[in-house]
Amino acid sequence: MTDIFVHPTSEVAVALEVNGNHVHTTVPAHRTLLDMLRDDLGLPGTKRCCAEGECGACSVLLDGELVNSCLVLGAEADGGVLLTIEGLSMDGVTDLQAEFLAAGAVQCGVCIPGQVMAAEQLLRTNPDASRDEIRDVMSGNLCRCASYQRIVEAIQAAAVGRRSDA
Repeated sequence: MTDIFVHPTSEVAVALEVNGNHVHTTVPAHRTLLDMLRDDLGLPGTKRCCAEGECGACSVLLDGELVNSCLVLGAEADGGVLLTIEGLSMDGVTDLQAEFLAAGAVQCGVCIPGQVMAAEQLLRTNPDASRDEIRDVMSGNLCRCASYQRIVEAIQAAAVGRRSDA
């Protein structure tokens, strides 16, 4: 194995798909995916909160997997497929977002993009998740307003709606 040193001021070319669009950009090697999204690509929906991977506010889907974008370097997304909250709702409010609103799960809004992205990934991979499974998956997303019960109810309602639409 060869050690490779990248100077922190080095620029890295990144090509990836973001919300269905092909993006080619150059970012500093040390820039996080979160900062690349917000500052370089103009996608402010992904929220900056703890910057330590503890709260889930910056959650996005990278190659179908839920990741905390504050812990991923922008360069690591090279060649990947990225879905952010903006991409999820490109055609308007989704069924899941509508259920969040209907359940009163949206309070201050800081955690909501990350909550919705985590819930979307859950519904895509386990549409029949039990209440306990929902709580387990969503435990990585903190809500300062303590809307946890309402968030779980919203996810359950969206799951029921999707099953009846299938």
